[in-house]
Amino acid sequence: MQIKKNLMLVCLALFVAASASAQTFKYVGADKCKICHNKPATGEQYAKWQKDLHSQAMKSLSSQASLDYAKKNGIADPAKEAKCLKCHSTFDAVAANLRGGITQAEGVSCESCHGAGSAYKSPVIMKSKEQSLKNGLILPTKEICLQCHNKENPFHKEFNFETFSAKIAHPNPAAK
Repeated sequence: MQIKKNLMLVCLALFVAASASAQTFKYVGADKCKICHNKPATGEQYAKWQKDLHSQAMKSLSSQASLDYAKKNGIADPAKEAKCLKCHSTFDAVAANLRGGITQAEGVSCESCHGAGSAYKSPVIMKSKEQSLKNGLILPTKEICLQCHNKENPFHKEFNFETFSAKIAHPNPAAK
């Protein structure tokens, strides 16, 4: 019985430590990502993101379709509605104390998919996948995408992770 209690305490301590450290990572904003991720040699990820609809997510809330939906559903302004912003703006999806350098205008930024970058943004850490992951880097998964690409979205279209992730792929050709 004592072994079970000790094991539970160790597991609880590890969970609390992991949760506490995860909450210390701050969002740095796409401009910080751009510094290293906009070079041809490393794949020009920033430029690819700028051409993608994710970077335009906030602007889409001002489209006629969004405004029509809002009017029909009693929403005064979709660009100020929490239900809309949680998926259209990384800034609005995270706690205020973690926002760091991220802005609302970025829309769905790099850090929506890859995690808050404050602890993994340095080139020394980014050279090591293992170190990057230890410092908050997230490798996008279907579950991350489904937080917004789901039936709760009034403009939902069937979501196929493999198809859509291939459309926004931005590999680093220099990565090993």
